Amino acid sequence: MLELRKDIFADERDDNLKEIGKGTQRQDMLGHVTGTSSYFNDHNLQGMLHLKVARSTQAHARIRRIDTTEAERSTGVRRIIRGADVPRNLNTLLSLINFGKDDEPSLAVDKVRYKGEPIVAIVADSEREAFEAIAKVKIDYEPLPAVFDVEEALKPGAPVVNETYPKNTFTYHDVYDHQKLRFGDADAALATADHVLEQRYQMSPIEHAPTETNGAIAAPDTNGRYVVYTSTQALFFSVDTCAKILDVPSNTFHFIGGTVGGGFGGKVDTLTEPLAILGAMLTGRPVRYVFGREEEMQYGPPRGAERIYIKDGVMRDGRVVARKIRAYFDSGAYTRLSSYAAVKCAAHLPGPYTIPNVYGDVYCVFTNRTPATAMRGFGVTAVDFAIECQMDKLADLVGMDPMEFRILNAYRDGDMKAHRREAKNTALIECVQVAAEKAKWPLREEFKRASSRKDGGGSRAIIPLTPTESRSRPTAPAQQRTSYDRLPPTVTREPPREPPPPAPPPSSPRPAAPSHGATRFSSVFGTRRR
Repeated sequence: MLELRKDIFADERDDNLKEIGKGTQRQDMLGHVTGTSSYFNDHNLQGMLHLKVARSTQAHARIRRIDTTEAERSTGVRRIIRGADVPRNLNTLLSLINFGKDDEPSLAVDKVRYKGEPIVAIVADSEREAFEAIAKVKIDYEPLPAVFDVEEALKPGAPVVNETYPKNTFTYHDVYDHQKLRFGDADAALATADHVLEQRYQMSPIEHAPTETNGAIAAPDTNGRYVVYTSTQALFFSVDTCAKILDVPSNTFHFIGGTVGGGFGGKVDTLTEPLAILGAMLTGRPVRYVFGREEEMQYGPPRGAERIYIKDGVMRDGRVVARKIRAYFDSGAYTRLSSYAAVKCAAHLPGPYTIPNVYGDVYCVFTNRTPATAMRGFGVTAVDFAIECQMDKLADLVGMDPMEFRILNAYRDGDMKAHRREAKNTALIECVQVAAEKAKWPLREEFKRASSRKDGGGSRAIIPLTPTESRSRPTAPAQQRTSYDRLPPTVTREPPREPPPPAPPPSSPRPAAPSHGATRFSSVFGTRRR
């Protein structure tokens, strides 16, 4: 049982959370409005050098030759850094929690897989001298076929973007090429629906555009340690990632975060810290590595492009009886956090609605585009947009008010979710009612009287028969689990389910216990720390 010792921080914070209607001042507000807030780039260390990167001009190419002869003779240059200088050049962020394989080099060696991929880093006395030296780096490429569309990338014969994942899809648990959800028989329900609507939704990559670009300053400290000033949003991820890439203990570093000049998810990846620290290690002096605005816009990781297909079956009375979703996350050339976004997407299906037949396939796909990353609810935001657009179209199709259509199909307490978890503390109906009231949107009395606390469960709590897929399912060699899990996995198997009786059961059946065996919180399995 996790015990929170709130008394330790009683003089620093108030956990009563009685804030609504009060004008509570942010702790950092005075610094912001007076211009005295301290950011990582405000540290002007004595003898500081500047690091800049030569980037790929090709989307996909083999590197034939890298010539840095002229750059080495350029004024002010202190060090040329190439992939061979990085102790452990391959990494992926979530490998720290045993999720995914190392697939992204800090500096490309044999191939480049997206336009803008870093190849050579140069440390010089000034930014200008670093840029001038970068312009003298000569890279000879052998262009290779590239693929920029997620569905094209999955076709037979498509160019292999990332050799770590030769099928251009992230591999879950060393076996599965996508996230899958099956609940009931969606195809059979679609065949009996009064209306069927299939739509395609396409999202574009979105740059976070923070006022402060990604950056870090690393400097030698005492006792062989290094102090790092950084704008990261994930301080401990950054510490451990740098320790892994540079092959040193994590206590080698003293990371100092603090005020972030805009992040929104775009500063979760550890992009600048490893090279800044390596530059400090190789020169013995402080090194500053900060993205320029062009780098931030073109090469900084965006929210990934997502393509979503939704096919719904709806009855004349407005009940959605089947939903099939096929989604593709464009991860770009490397994994970063897109593999996790696909998990979140699958965990969110089919939206906050009770639908008795759900079918979902969610893919994390590699293309020759800039690697994508986190951004404000990534994995859920886009599919929510697609689902709600679809709900408006379905309401129009059956001639219903869109607000009332949502109330009719909304989760109620006691309903069974497609992930075989009982819906609890639901409130979509009340949210819609309040929104309608505020907007002066007329609702019929029966929908004004609806409640999330009644009319749920019963027949809506039954887990439907779900057809078994014809092809044999491979068995994963081992469950992916974080290094923090200490308990051995336990497996529980559900007994075969009988067809549901025609009449609703007197009480809602409890969902089966999850069989994954992990004890940490999971948005997919619903387990909690204990």
